[in-house]
Amino acid sequence: MPWSWKLGEFRGIAVYLHATFLVLIAIVVVGHWTEGNDLAKTLEGVLFTLAIFACVVLHEFGHALTAARYGIRTRDITLLPIGGVARLERMPREPLQELWVALAGPAVNVAIAGILLAWLRISGSFTPLEQLSVSSGPFVERLLAVNVFLVAFNLLPAFPMDGGRVLRALLATRLDYTRATQIAASIGQGMALLFGLFGMFYNPFLVFIALFVWIGAAGEASMARVSAALDGIPAARAMVTGFTVLRPDDPLGRAVDQTLAGWQQDFPVVENDRVVGILTQADLLKGLAERGRDAPVREVMKIDFRTVDASEMMESVFERMQSCACHTLPVVDRGRLVGLITTQNVGEFIAIESALAAAGKQGRR
Repeated sequence: MPWSWKLGEFRGIAVYLHATFLVLIAIVVVGHWTEGNDLAKTLEGVLFTLAIFACVVLHEFGHALTAARYGIRTRDITLLPIGGVARLERMPREPLQELWVALAGPAVNVAIAGILLAWLRISGSFTPLEQLSVSSGPFVERLLAVNVFLVAFNLLPAFPMDGGRVLRALLATRLDYTRATQIAASIGQGMALLFGLFGMFYNPFLVFIALFVWIGAAGEASMARVSAALDGIPAARAMVTGFTVLRPDDPLGRAVDQTLAGWQQDFPVVENDRVVGILTQADLLKGLAERGRDAPVREVMKIDFRTVDASEMMESVFERMQSCACHTLPVVDRGRLVGLITTQNVGEFIAIESALAAAGKQGRR
């Protein structure tokens, strides 16, 4: 994610801090300082905020390490002012696996709360709840209360919170995945409306949460529809077969001419009937700026690229395109280039399949 700094790495999962997180720290500093110009209280407020986000990081690692048990890699974890975001390559399609991955994060917060509760009982330092607030009260007891809140909030049955995924996993044990997602997304959007209405009268921050939940639920429903449209479709059926290839010794000017004359943005580079590289639009523009039209394609093409087998299912191809942020993937059959899969033609294929499915439903009526 842009404007992020790497803090460290554990089990191959990098943790990043987004620049906007510093805005949150600044708000905490200003808020505590204006309460009484007390440096110690201000530092305690910053430390408390950092402790909360340490719990958030552990929460996200709960998801990531559980997903790793099912062979799902986590790209990274990024800390934002609204919390942490773990970017899993995909969610499990097996309902029970998704259930365990979704519950793993809140389970970490339950464990943290249990440890803090044990400490408070041993030390005998409980403070009545009515005397606690975000900025006042014993540090450990406030942190315990925050972890309890994180469990309750994340288990709300609304995407993109963990509770929405738990609900979908439970529904998917009885319904197909797409229908389960649609029901869970509708419930999430209903909760978003309630948050928004309540927030307009009592707490404006709830309006922001409502927007976050609404967009997350809509995104999950959209992804489920895409997966359903691509399910069981081989790459050979969805690939583009009319395209231009380049040779390693072709000048970049030829790629410019082909770009302006047609639809292609990325070009497979072929030598001896084998794909040896990909010339992306970004690399073409960079090469033109640095080397000019006469520079050979081999000097700027990508040699580290992915291919798709013609028999591979489109659902896994689409997941791969998302994980590698690739706009174009060459399709090969026994090593020979037979087509291209592009983000544009995937979108067109889904639109056509959706229209045909709608027409089928109309016909049955």
